[in-house]
Amino acid sequence: MTPEQIQQLIASKFPDATVEVSGGEGKFVANVTSDAFAGLPTIKRHKLVYASVNDEIASGELHALTIVAKTPAEVG
Repeated sequence: MTPEQIQQLIASKFPDATVEVSGGEGKFVANVTSDAFAGLPTIKRHKLVYASVNDEIASGELHALTIVAKTPAEVG
């Protein structure tokens, strides 16, 4: 998978989010900024993002994904 493919998968579940993905060879880092994370603890934020790429993780296409999930207020 490419960072762009992962970015598209995450963005499809979070259409109003800013999504940046880097990495390669099955190991990626996703920075996701969305109002959808407001009031949620880190683990729930990560579960929401993982749900968007769960099929790719299960198939082995995506080996590891590090997630940084913040609200716009936490970034700015």
